[in-house]
Amino acid sequence: MTSLKLLALDTDDLAVMSAHMQDAVFKVADITFQARPGLFALAVNRFVWEGAGAKRRSYERRRAMLSFKRVSAVRSMGFDRRKGDDVLSLLAIRFRMEGEGPEGVVELVLSGGGMIALDVECIEAQLADTGGAWETSHKPGHPGN
Repeated sequence: MTSLKLLALDTDDLAVMSAHMQDAVFKVADITFQARPGLFALAVNRFVWEGAGAKRRSYERRRAMLSFKRVSAVRSMGFDRRKGDDVLSLLAIRFRMEGEGPEGVVELVLSGGGMIALDVECIEAQLADTGGAWETSHKPGHPGN
């Protein structure tokens, strides 16, 4: 399977990116924000949904980097930023426009009620696989599916 590389510049692009990032897991220490250039980055182990057929015995995860440019502020809730070894799971990426846009808030929705909110000038996100794949026998599931 080839490495995934996506660019999101609007809400439709962000929805595609969100689908690929669903159930990605990461440590709190893998969250970075550089205020001066306005760059937020998140190193994750993403579940390879695009290769997860219905009746498989094994699945894949890949190391990936999710980044957002033009970020002016970052807020978080539902987890302790000082606990770098805690593992979080990403459920969805949403965008809430402020005013007439294009500025708004990108919300990284986490399992357990947590969230990371990014104040952005506009949507400018990148997702890229950065390493090889490894096998996992567990396919993430959600109540109601």
